[in-house]
Amino acid sequence: RNGGFNRQAVKNDFQTFVLKFDRDVEFFVDQMDVDESNLALAAANVTNEFETQQAIPETDCYRNSKLYAEYKAAGETPDTTVLTNDNVLSVIDTAMMNMTEEEVPMEGRILYVTPVVEKMINEAKEIQRYLSLTQNSGTIRRKIVNLDGLKIKPILSNRMKTVYDFSDGCKPGASAKQINMILFHPHSILACDKHQYIKLWPEGTHTQGDGYLYQNRKYGDLFLIPNRKQGVFINAESEA
Repeated sequence: RNGGFNRQAVKNDFQTFVLKFDRDVEFFVDQMDVDESNLALAAANVTNEFETQQAIPETDCYRNSKLYAEYKAAGETPDTTVLTNDNVLSVIDTAMMNMTEEEVPMEGRILYVTPVVEKMINEAKEIQRYLSLTQNSGTIRRKIVNLDGLKIKPILSNRMKTVYDFSDGCKPGASAKQINMILFHPHSILACDKHQYIKLWPEGTHTQGDGYLYQNRKYGDLFLIPNRKQGVFINAESEA
């Protein structure tokens, strides 16, 4: 009769995560280069090209490969089933079932797939199709973007490798293997941008020369939350 309840303890512990993704770059575009290229080298174009061709793809590559590494470090083994039109849905269904058994929320799950796997899903033998053109506007949609409530998002194959070399830009590492799919729930992953700096200095606002100065820095990382690792499933090419 010590208060009428089985009294337990409450702890407020913290786990330290060290950010390792710190990338920066600087471009100087001479005013005459802008003029003589008929504005092709205008600062806005340089900024747009760098973001779409370098910064965004590099972030995708880093985060996908980092999740793969964190998944293995947490003691999990990536599934190495060779996917085909005949078994792709079975692999997804099994992964979904296992997550449900582990009490991972059903709502909000996302499936990253390469275009090759996306095509397999569209052509999977278990999916029946019926196309009616009698009262059709001429638009036919065959692409599957939602499978039993699971949101499917295609990711370019070269952004879904197991390891990358970031010493000069971003390219697959020597031992890189193909990641075919990543099924996850967002509450299992911590993706953070601690600091992002994008600055365009027009001519006359800096001392680097007669032209535009573009600076870009991104500092952050991605982590798999250890006690929520059940919310991640990865199928990849075997490393053997």
